Amino acid sequence: MTRVRYVVSQGDAVEWLKSLETHSVDLVLTDPAYESLEKHRAKGTTTRLKVSKGSSNEWFPIFPNSRFEEFFTEVYRVLKKDRHFYMMSDSETMFVVKPIAEAVGFKFWKPVVWDYGRIGMGYHYRSRCQFVLFFEKGKRRLNNLGTADVLNVPRVVNGYPTEKPVPLMKIFIEQSTKPNEVVVDPFTGSGSTGVAALQTGRRFLGCDIQERAVVHARQRLESAAITEIFG
Repeated sequence: MTRVRYVVSQGDAVEWLKSLETHSVDLVLTDPAYESLEKHRAKGTTTRLKVSKGSSNEWFPIFPNSRFEEFFTEVYRVLKKDRHFYMMSDSETMFVVKPIAEAVGFKFWKPVVWDYGRIGMGYHYRSRCQFVLFFEKGKRRLNNLGTADVLNVPRVVNGYPTEKPVPLMKIFIEQSTKPNEVVVDPFTGSGSTGVAALQTGRRFLGCDIQERAVVHARQRLESAAITEIFG
């Protein structure tokens, strides 16, 4: 089988998106380090996100709310007509970004709930889920209209910080794209979106501002690509 193509670059998410051609992308699926995480770092379990006890690495730089307008503008530009955009969010950030994305031109459908089955970060009523905001440019039918808006997928334990499970990313990719279409993640992080794209026969373009994230993602994608070739 022919190798599924992928590229992971290092840089600022918005500046990287500006380098992509207009109407060249079939799906954007991403998880920014949203601003609301910053104010919770001093409380509860999120203190570990500053510097992990098991590592000297600092956690990811925050993507400020003030930059979401330019981010959504570029996402809208690079997406082809009749395509989808998914952004992971918490219960606070979703109220900030929804009107911004709509002003840019996206139609907001709903927040899909990822139930990861165990208590995670938080202070009051600790989280057991995360929201995935579902936006649309134009009109595109989901591939499986029988899929529920609550997805029960176990979280990754002892993985890369905030690593998302590949099976979860596969759901969105398989719902909103066809084989050989281009999936983009401007906040690549651990590379789970890219791995899911390769495993489902899509192409992947990713970017992350952190060098260690880029190195880690490239290693995972290389392994996924080799598996794709040799089975």
